[in-house]
Amino acid sequence: MNSRAQTASVAILASRDSIASVVFGMYDMFMSAGRDWRLMMEGHSPSGLIQPVIASAQMDSFVAANAVRITPQTSFADCPSPDVICVPELLIPPEQSLNANDFEKEIAWLRRCYAAGATIAAAGSGTLLLAETGLLNGYEATTHWEYGSIMRKRHPEVRLRTGRMLVVTGDAQRLVMAGGGTSWGDLVLFLIARLAGVPTAMQVARRNLIDWREIGQQPFARLARSRQVGDARIAHCQTWIAGHYPEASPVTSMVRLSGMAERSFKRHFRQAIGMSPLEYVHSLRLEEAKLKLESGTESIEAIARQVGYEDTGFFSRLFRRNIHLTPAQYRRRFAALRKTLETGEPQTLN
Repeated sequence: MNSRAQTASVAILASRDSIASVVFGMYDMFMSAGRDWRLMMEGHSPSGLIQPVIASAQMDSFVAANAVRITPQTSFADCPSPDVICVPELLIPPEQSLNANDFEKEIAWLRRCYAAGATIAAAGSGTLLLAETGLLNGYEATTHWEYGSIMRKRHPEVRLRTGRMLVVTGDAQRLVMAGGGTSWGDLVLFLIARLAGVPTAMQVARRNLIDWREIGQQPFARLARSRQVGDARIAHCQTWIAGHYPEASPVTSMVRLSGMAERSFKRHFRQAIGMSPLEYVHSLRLEEAKLKLESGTESIEAIARQVGYEDTGFFSRLFRRNIHLTPAQYRRRFAALRKTLETGEPQTLN
C-alpha cells in the first residue's frame, strides 16, 4: 500500500447491478480527503490524498441500478494493482442468490488484486459478490440484514455477523465490510483513516456530517466562514488568535494587535470573517474542545480550563448551544468513532 506521503489509489467497482448513488458517493468522499477541509477552513483547495477511479470490466458506459448511467474511468485490464478496491451495494432481490456466472470478470479481478496485496472492501449487499471470490471462507463477515438468509444458505463457510456495522478480517486485515444502508460512509471513513490517517478521516467525517445528522450543519457552517481573509490587519489577528485563544481577554489583545479602535476593529472583523471576534474565539475553543473530547480521557472541567473557560457550567452551556450535544454526549458518540478508525474494532457510536 502507498505511503501516506503519496496519493493512494482506490478503485470503485461498478457493474450494471451497482447502486449508482453509492458508487458516486464513495468517489466523492475519497476525493475530499485532504482537500475539502482546507478549502472550507482556509479558502484554497490543495490536491487530495486519495485518488479514486471508477473501474468496470469494459470501458463502455452503461445504465446501472435505478436507471443511472455510469461511465467507467478505467477497465480492469488497465487497473491491475490499486491499493484498495471498493465493491458498492448491489440492487438484487434479497431472496435471490447472486449469479456468479454474471460476474466472472469481477470475481477474477478481485481475486487477482487481493493476491497482489490490495485491500478489498464491500458495502452491504456488495459482500455477496466478495463472498463469491472465496476470500471470505472461514472468516467473519457482515452484510445488509436483508441478505443474511441467502448469504448463510449460499456461503455456510462464512461466519456471518449481520449485527456488526463494520468487520475487518482476512490476511493482514485486508477484507473490510460494512453492514448496509448508509454505512458505506463509515466504510469509506475507515479506509481513509488507513490510507491518509485518522485526523484526515475525522475531517472528512465533519465535512460530510457522517453520523452527525441529528446535530445539523450549523456549527460546521460557522467554522466554514473562519478562513484567512483579504484584510491584512484582520488576517494578522486571525493568525495570532489561532495560537492564543485559551488566553484571558483574547478579543482585547486582538484589538491592541490590530492598532484600530475597538469599535472599528469589531466592525472590520465581522465584515471579513462573518462573525464577531468573540464568536470566533468561541468557535476556535469549541473546536479544540471537540478534539480533546474525541481523543482523550481528561475531565470536562480540565478541558474547559485548557481551552480558556474557568467556568465549567458556562462552557457546557455554550457547547450545548453550539454543538447541540452536551460535552459528555459528544464524547460518548465521537470518541467511539475515533477509536473505530484508529483500531478497526467497531465501537458503539450512540
